[in-house]
Amino acid sequence: MVKRWGGDVDAKPVVDEALGELPAWDLSDLYGGPESDELGRDLMRSEERAQAFRKRYAGGLAALDGEALGAAIAAYEEIQESLGRIMSYAQLVYSGDMTDPEVARFFQSMQERSTAISSELLFFSLELNRLDESALAEKLKAPGLARYAPWLRDLRAMRPHQLSDEAERLLHEKHVAGRAAWTRLFDETMAALRFPFRDQTLTSAEVLNRLTDREPEARREAAKSFGRVLGENMRVFSLITNTLAKDKEIEDGWRSFARPVSPRNLANFVEDEVVDALVGAVHRAYPRLSHRYYALKAKWFGVEALPYWDRNAPLPQDDDRLIPWQDARQLVLDAYAEFSPALAAIGKRFFDQSWIDAPVRPGKAPGAFAHPTVPSAHPYLLLNYQGRARDVMTLAHELGHGVHQVLAAPQGHLMADTPLTLAETASVFGEMLTFQAMLKAESRPERRKIMLASKVEDMLNTVVRQIAMHEFETRVHDERRAGELLPDRLGEIWLETQRTSLGPAIAFDDDYRHFWAYIPHFIHVPFYVYAYAFGDCLVNSLYAVYQDAEQGFAEKYLEMLGAGGSKRHRELLAPFGLDASDPAFWDRGLSLVESFIDQLEDMD
Repeated sequence: MVKRWGGDVDAKPVVDEALGELPAWDLSDLYGGPESDELGRDLMRSEERAQAFRKRYAGGLAALDGEALGAAIAAYEEIQESLGRIMSYAQLVYSGDMTDPEVARFFQSMQERSTAISSELLFFSLELNRLDESALAEKLKAPGLARYAPWLRDLRAMRPHQLSDEAERLLHEKHVAGRAAWTRLFDETMAALRFPFRDQTLTSAEVLNRLTDREPEARREAAKSFGRVLGENMRVFSLITNTLAKDKEIEDGWRSFARPVSPRNLANFVEDEVVDALVGAVHRAYPRLSHRYYALKAKWFGVEALPYWDRNAPLPQDDDRLIPWQDARQLVLDAYAEFSPALAAIGKRFFDQSWIDAPVRPGKAPGAFAHPTVPSAHPYLLLNYQGRARDVMTLAHELGHGVHQVLAAPQGHLMADTPLTLAETASVFGEMLTFQAMLKAESRPERRKIMLASKVEDMLNTVVRQIAMHEFETRVHDERRAGELLPDRLGEIWLETQRTSLGPAIAFDDDYRHFWAYIPHFIHVPFYVYAYAFGDCLVNSLYAVYQDAEQGFAEKYLEMLGAGGSKRHRELLAPFGLDASDPAFWDRGLSLVESFIDQLEDMD
């Protein structure tokens, strides 16, 4: 993707015989290339401004009046946005090819420069958190500071866990040689792995795609190859996991967090009890959701138990047609437009302005994501589109993230980001809109059954499987406190949590014990995974309100997305009559999945 180094990012569409022209993103809206003059100037300017900012404000925030403090935050926001643009560009270039050493070197050097510059700014948030509550309340009467009240509220939530300035600076500066370095090792190891499949050598994205192949033997061979190669690299993955879990334990101890999940909950501005209620509700629902559905699917396949590689297999009647890129684009945009033309208009910009990178390429980051970059630019989407119905749902999902990020951008760099618990709202809602539109357009009973089954599997992957992953992660971090976990023990915990969640109708063999190792969320953002289940249950409840709503729902929905991180989940859900702290809320969200399984049983 990146030329050796004339510096230009050479992203071009790929023409696939079956899928049509697959777009590649154009990163020039951020910078013209890794060696561009503009990037160099921004680095130098950010460094100079950060040093000047520290000289002007360090040690003096308490003496500033409200307007002056508001002006200081605005200046801080500008510097942080400039650094955000630099690191967004570096991350996107790196995601395009994680195996090119020059790309990795560029990414690492940008991380190191950014960390050094941001170290000059670290005093600011620490000093803000030391301001007296009553004195800050007085300052907040000034309009220039009142604009940042939500950001200050969220920043100060960390006050009880803040360390000394010296300790915070040490942790900040060592991050690039600590957690970030181990994360890079994981990413590059995973991107470099190749999986033998018949006469081919596949990337992880390609071999995982074979698990939805129509041919049973192809699914089996792909699963066995995937498990075998992961197993051959288990020492590296186990070392990374053990090291990062210990690193987290040490920092959590210094910050006086009671549980490994607590820092993530605080960052998401959601109470431990709310997350516990979600996890408990999903766990109790395993028998009536995943256990029941997979028993039904096993019956359709004529077996008592499905081998794990058939869990997401197409149904026997499914023609498994490939969906060309242009058809996927139209399906998603039409579904968005039926709900809100304004939503679809924003989504269309991603296709028209080269904000999406869709083809599978060697070295490219596996999976999919939406990167918000910075409010003064625009988001970018990364996909590995291979034409399956699930790939269309992934497009709908990531486009939802992108539209959400565009709508939240006017909140500014400090308040545009949404907590993880709400970050999945627009993405899962976009999936639901697309699925319902496709289901509505289909009149053939057999096709409707296939589509409904596929949606149930997606929802089980989003809710049940993610909570099972959360339980795996919880057990790993809890047990790591007693000492390093051997690869075999990590595999045992994985198999135990998977068997409990998926039920007796899924059969596992020994290779499956290695499948935990490829999950990037465990490495990149510990305890992220419950956010998917949170978002799915929330959207199921939200969609039920939409179905019963009169005019005005779409406008309220767009207003909710536009709030970004300026409001907490209670405030955002209140206009829809929803409350995530109510234990019944989660059962309400899960009941939609259950109703879909009911429909499938009635069709049988």
